[in-house]
Amino acid sequence: MERILIIGAAGQLGSELTFTLSQQYGGDNIIASDLNPKALEKFEYCKTAVLDIMDQDAVRKLVKDQNVKQIYHLAAVLSATGEKNPRFAWQLNMDSLLFVLELAMEFKMDKIYWPSSIAVFGPNTPKINTPQFCVKEPNTVYGISKQAGERWCEYYFQKFGVDVRSLRYPGLIGYKSLPGGGTTDYAVDIYHKAIAGEHFDCFLSAETALPMMYMPDAIKATLDLMHAPKESVKIRSSYNLAAISFTPEDIYQCIKTHHPDFTISYSPDFRQSIADSWPDSIDDTRAREDWGWNHEYDLKKMTEDILRNLPAYLVNF
Repeated sequence: MERILIIGAAGQLGSELTFTLSQQYGGDNIIASDLNPKALEKFEYCKTAVLDIMDQDAVRKLVKDQNVKQIYHLAAVLSATGEKNPRFAWQLNMDSLLFVLELAMEFKMDKIYWPSSIAVFGPNTPKINTPQFCVKEPNTVYGISKQAGERWCEYYFQKFGVDVRSLRYPGLIGYKSLPGGGTTDYAVDIYHKAIAGEHFDCFLSAETALPMMYMPDAIKATLDLMHAPKESVKIRSSYNLAAISFTPEDIYQCIKTHHPDFTISYSPDFRQSIADSWPDSIDDTRAREDWGWNHEYDLKKMTEDILRNLPAYLVNF
């Protein structure tokens, strides 16, 4: 049986993507891997493996023994965390991608998925409706690694025929995992504080607009891209992806319609300069034209869904 390996399965995106893949392909055909054995306990519905992506011998053995034909490579050091240890962030983000691309060649894999990010853009990028092709010049190690990774993905496709596919995610918001060190993670934490009846101190300014996406839309986009015919995937660096854009004040006011006593303050820190270098909104026309991408959630619909489901999830967390 050909199997799908998710590297970094316990993260925000991986947790929900692994569940959906297991539903589609069957749990016996999905291998959820992560460095943290405790984090793998939640994957009762599929195969699991404790795996360090930097341990190349162990990864290669698993790929060979399990006949892995697709890899979703999600392991990465995120933006804010990466700034605290840039050399390690670069090493993990870049070396692991190159290794996975080499594995794809060695074992003649069907497909590789690797996520990019709006972090590839920089202060000289057009901020409104940022186009697919434009100047980037990222100023974080996370963004630099993602930009370099995009070039490697396209290179391996053009030179070696590796069917690697990628999306430039905006900030991702979901209620099934805790914040993981990203600059947009305030938009996850704010719902937890509202449900708990606690005051929220935001690390970005009130009017910092950023592109965002609710996790069900991110999962849908990822699988739509991976299921698209090869000839429809015309961009092999990474596709722009968009859904909604809002500020911390926007999301606060939306939550207040459900929790009138909820309070917020603003204490911008080092993450503010990171956010200021990113776009306000994204033009994802190419994704919509090439493989039919279309989002489903706006800010109001997303907020209603999170506030309805988060309390029960926290009880069982």
